[in-house]
Amino acid sequence: RALSPRPAVAVRCQEGQLVLTVRRDLFGTGRPVRAAELSLGTASCPPLSPNPAQAFVTFVAALHECGSTLQVTPDSLIYRTTLFYKPTRSGNPLIVRATPAEVPIECHYPRRSNVSSGAVHPTWAPFRSTVAAEERLRFSLRLMDDDWSRERLSNGFRLGDSLRFQADVTSEGQVSLRLFVDRCVATASPDRSSSPRYAFIDLGGCLLDSRAEDTASAFVSPRPRPESLRFLLDAFKFAGDAGNLLYISCHLRVSPAGEAPNSRNKACSFSRASGLWAPLEGTAAICSCCDTGSCPSP
Repeated sequence: RALSPRPAVAVRCQEGQLVLTVRRDLFGTGRPVRAAELSLGTASCPPLSPNPAQAFVTFVAALHECGSTLQVTPDSLIYRTTLFYKPTRSGNPLIVRATPAEVPIECHYPRRSNVSSGAVHPTWAPFRSTVAAEERLRFSLRLMDDDWSRERLSNGFRLGDSLRFQADVTSEGQVSLRLFVDRCVATASPDRSSSPRYAFIDLGGCLLDSRAEDTASAFVSPRPRPESLRFLLDAFKFAGDAGNLLYISCHLRVSPAGEAPNSRNKACSFSRASGLWAPLEGTAAICSCCDTGSCPSP
């Protein structure tokens, strides 16, 4: 079965609102979810009046609505909310045919403008153009088949298997980008800050799980292209946890493709052959902080 070329969830971060489109076949199983089972944010905002003939459900909300939160950093304004899927019970109360899901949504806006006491260089992009460029970035993280040829339709694994992840970014702009995975955290619940939690990628691109004994976890070289990044992760479960679900949250980031990888922009795996950290690109020096934990903040 051919996979849809459009993502299951896509967000457009506009000047004062976000527009979220959700594919009815949210999980790629051929069984569409009901629009009434989807809501946005802690305020449970409903979607626009759905058209049953359309394959997508659409949400439109102001950045401060639906219980969204705002984080202010030195460089960005970050609005966060969550898409909730809460399936209705089947006719038989003894069985469950679907599980709830939560999809984190973020919109990032740069705080820096073109105000300057000196002359503005003609190659500077105006602030509105910068925001427009931010809107055109589309990130994805997918589980892949063994030969990396397509997305894996099943998310079930056994201990001893390798999970194949592929992260991608697409942009309608003209600037070439290089993608990095800053950190990935596995938890037993959808809450990224819950316990137990295991940060298997951290420190701005150090695949810490590759340092553990008897693992094949590693970034995969070479990249398919600068805007894609692949990595292997050995399957695991939390000790003492009777459940069989893991929730994985990753933070993806881009830099200009022409910028050389450095200690902030890196993809490092531990090489058991050499006993040293090895970068996917760049010199070995950029990975030296993976052992010391002194990597600069991305």
